[in-house]
Amino acid sequence: MPHVEYDGAACELRDGETVLDGLLRHGIAVPHACRAGSCGSCMMRAVDARPPVNAADSAVAALPAERTALAAAVTAAQAGLKPAWRAQGYFLACLCKPEGSLVAAPVGSDVRAAASIVALERLTDSVLRVRLAAAAPLDYRSGQFITVLRGDGLARSYSIASLPTDDSLELHVRVLPEGRMSQWLASTARVGTPIEIQGPSGDCFYTAGREDQPLLLAGTGTGLAPLFGIARDALRQGHRAPVHLFHGALTAAGLYLQEQLAQLAAAHSNFRYMPTTLDADGPMDQAVLRHLGPLKGWRAFVCGDPAIVQAFKRKIFLAGAALNDIHADAFLPSAT
Repeated sequence: MPHVEYDGAACELRDGETVLDGLLRHGIAVPHACRAGSCGSCMMRAVDARPPVNAADSAVAALPAERTALAAAVTAAQAGLKPAWRAQGYFLACLCKPEGSLVAAPVGSDVRAAASIVALERLTDSVLRVRLAAAAPLDYRSGQFITVLRGDGLARSYSIASLPTDDSLELHVRVLPEGRMSQWLASTARVGTPIEIQGPSGDCFYTAGREDQPLLLAGTGTGLAPLFGIARDALRQGHRAPVHLFHGALTAAGLYLQEQLAQLAAAHSNFRYMPTTLDADGPMDQAVLRHLGPLKGWRAFVCGDPAIVQAFKRKIFLAGAALNDIHADAFLPSAT
C-alpha cells in the first residue's frame, strides 16, 4: 500500500488515491483549491523521487523498479509546471498517484513569496479589486495567475490584471456568498494584512510578434481580469492590428471597468471595447461572431466560466482561427 510522508506527518494511501486526497482524508492540512490540476495550489516537492529526464537517463535506469515507478508518478503529476520547478521535483498533489512510498515537502521560497494587501476596492456588488505588494520583485506576464495563501493555508488562484511595470499586483475577486477566501477578503482582510503568493503560472498571455494579427479577447465575469492585462500589455508592446475586447455579463450591473476601458479605446485607435449583456445582446459568443464574422488569421484569448470557455473555443475554431492561436483560461471553482 502506498505510503506518504509530508511535512512531518505520514499516512497510508488507498489504491489509486491521490496524495492530496489521502493527506486530507487523514486530516493533514495541505493548501488546495480546484483539485483538478489547474490552480497549482497543492504543489509540493518530492524529496526522494527524482523525475526521469528522459528514457535513456542512466541514473533513473539504475533505480529499483519501485523507485522508477515512483519517479514516473511524480513526473505524471507535473503537467503545466515550469521546467525549473519540474527539475527540482515539484508536483501537483491532486494529480499524483504513487505506487510506493513517497516523501514530500512543502514548496520553498523559490515558489512562494511574502506579500501584503495594499488596496481593496469594490468594483461591483460581487467583484472586489485587490491590490497586493510582493516583498520581492515578481517576474510575471499579464494574464497569468497567482495563488493567494491565507495564514491558515487556505488557497485560491486569481488571474493577474496588472502590468509587470505596475507597482502592485491587481486581482479581480468574485465575491461568493459561501466563498471562504472571497468573503474573508471582502469582510475581514484589511490594508496591510500579510499573505503569501505562489506562482506565477499559466500560459494565457500576450507574446510579442505578429503585430499585424488581429486579436480577440472575450470573457465573462471576472474573466475580464486577465483580458484587461493582456489588452494593455499588447498595446504597450506596440501591437498594430485591431484588438477587440468583449466583456459579457448577465445584466449591466455585472459590467465593470467600463470607464477605464473606454479611456483605453480613446487613447488607442486600434482598440475596441464591446460590453455585452445576456438580456440585451444574447449570449456573448453570438455577439462576438455577429460583430466580427470569420476569424481566420486571428489570435484569440477566452477567459471565465469553464463551460462558456470550452464552447466558445470550439466556435472560434470553427470560425476559422487556428487551434494554436486560441488561448484559454477557464476559472475552475474551488472544491472546498
